Amino acid sequence: MSEPSPIAMSDEPRTGVSASRTRATLLKRLADVVCLPASRINAFERAMTSDLLVELLRDASLVERERVSRRLALAGDPPGPLVRVLLRDALSVARPLLEEATQLGDADLIACLYQAGPEHRRLIAQRRGVSEIVTDALIDMDEEAVAEALLRNDLARLSHHGVEHLVATSRDAPHLAPLLLRRAELRPSHAYVLFWWADAETRLSILQRFALARDILEDAVADMLGGGDEPASEDMLTRKALDFIGRRQRNLEAARKSPFPSLEAAIAAGEADLTPEIGEEISYLAGLKPVTGAKIFTDPGGEPLAVLCKAAGLPRTALRALWRGLHRQEVDRGGATDHALERALAAHDAISVDRAQTVLRYWNWSLTSGLSSSLLKALRQDDESAIDEYSKIQRAAMLALSRDFSR
Repeated sequence: MSEPSPIAMSDEPRTGVSASRTRATLLKRLADVVCLPASRINAFERAMTSDLLVELLRDASLVERERVSRRLALAGDPPGPLVRVLLRDALSVARPLLEEATQLGDADLIACLYQAGPEHRRLIAQRRGVSEIVTDALIDMDEEAVAEALLRNDLARLSHHGVEHLVATSRDAPHLAPLLLRRAELRPSHAYVLFWWADAETRLSILQRFALARDILEDAVADMLGGGDEPASEDMLTRKALDFIGRRQRNLEAARKSPFPSLEAAIAAGEADLTPEIGEEISYLAGLKPVTGAKIFTDPGGEPLAVLCKAAGLPRTALRALWRGLHRQEVDRGGATDHALERALAAHDAISVDRAQTVLRYWNWSLTSGLSSSLLKALRQDDESAIDEYSKIQRAAMLALSRDFSR
């Protein structure tokens, strides 16, 4: 039997039919029969009764449909076709089932969320133990109220795809960022992307929670690192992974080719005016791709500069030099240290070298190759280039960030 079409959502009964006492009594008794336990009614009888109810409900008043829904919400295993019709009905009809019925299947909930309204979807998001397949469908609807309800629901299960989509959504809905940080499903790769558009308090939370040491990894691959803690492998991908793990942050090869004798000298040269060329050289010397360095230098908050300096073993004076080179305000009108600079200095003091390196390397990895398309789109929101292929990702990122970096 094909799935029944939705019930006409009228608030008033049709003349002379739905208002009758006989109709109301019949609806109640059929609902009671449908809700009988399996020991009292077989599947065929239940299905037949369900079909009769669907037909009667098409002519029933809103009040009568609400009564049937409340009765079914208490049933252990309400019939699927009948449930789907009621879930697509007015919110007052669907609400008892969405809030109280514990046995609704994923297929029923997905049919409801696609065929009903935003408030139906919000109630689905608040259900206990809603599964990944349902939360993915809810998240793909791109509704902030639904996303917030999901994140507040500790019993909702989020997939990796769902978390990525929510992180990308949080760029235009910053109130979602603190809620995302509460989720156990949030991974470092998600958090370090979220960092770029998070407020100061959320940024601090990310650094405290996800800035991890790499001691276990270092011990596991100690014999694969060459002298001076540099990767000994010639394979590019292996070297990339070992570069992430090793303790050396500065790029010795870049230092041999640089016009500056050291990273400190490059920063000193940029203190008066940190040009794009000097910024690119600082990036290479600090072991970063230029695209990562540009992202750090153009960030208005200052915390990324603190992470860069600490990871590269640079003191607070280097952070202040970079701040001056970017022509940022150092003191406020009252003569006190500017609030953004104060936050950056506090972040520099609070994070250890190895933990800062972990953050910096995640950024370097994620901004150049390691993100899904949804997160890359969030990072490059203003760029119109397609990001379906790796080469296009690189070109779009470089163009977008070079425009931001030039003054």
